[in-house]
Amino acid sequence: MKSSTEKSSRLSDVEMERYRRQLMLHGFTEEHQQKLKDSTALIAGIGGLGGTAAIYLAVAGIGKMVFAHYGNLTLSNMNRQILMKHDRIGGSRVVQAKKTIKEINPDVEVRIFDERISGDNIGDFLEGVRIALSARPNFIERRTLNEACIRRDIPLVEAAMNGMEGYLFNIVPRVTPCLHCLYPEDNPEWEELGFPVLGAVSGILGCMMSIEEIKLLTGYGKPLHSEMLVFNTVNMDFRKLKTRKDAQCTVCGAEI
Repeated sequence: MKSSTEKSSRLSDVEMERYRRQLMLHGFTEEHQQKLKDSTALIAGIGGLGGTAAIYLAVAGIGKMVFAHYGNLTLSNMNRQILMKHDRIGGSRVVQAKKTIKEINPDVEVRIFDERISGDNIGDFLEGVRIALSARPNFIERRTLNEACIRRDIPLVEAAMNGMEGYLFNIVPRVTPCLHCLYPEDNPEWEELGFPVLGAVSGILGCMMSIEEIKLLTGYGKPLHSEMLVFNTVNMDFRKLKTRKDAQCTVCGAEI
């Protein structure tokens, strides 16, 4: 695998045509598109959030993605996991996710890990990665990813949903608060597979995660910095809240 400092080949004529409509965005240039092609993103969790984000990163022209998600596909996953296929129920989710992405955009490279995130394997997941996306359904794996990204100076897009609600914020080492700053304690009510999901809500959030990743990777637009987007789709209430670093944070505090 190429290191994060290596450059991919220049955009081909096929790629220029594939991305022609987004290159029509005001201020979005071929240089921005090249930065996407040169980038590798870790998607930690290929469920309703991460799977949706992966699709839109692929069609936007990300060069490489690393998928980390343990377990096989179940019937109850099918209301939200749009990378999956009904005939793959019982099979590995990351294997199917890679297959779907390659069918959508064969230019995107995908590396897969059918594993949970832990301190023992996180280094393998983050090898060559320029940005990460946090979409695991438990705090243990999210905290491991948060700490690893802080130590390796890798930006992280953090998001979660419950029912009709969701939140989204970016973690930029030395610039913004980290996950531990904002959530120093686990939420005992948030149990893996124990919260309701409307697929369209996870899809909305996955799309917004991909947008933030694209902005952070390319420098295009204004990503969330020290702000958290929270929303409730029951009444379509969307708000941005200011966030602050904890100087005493044991993960990203000034003394670390």
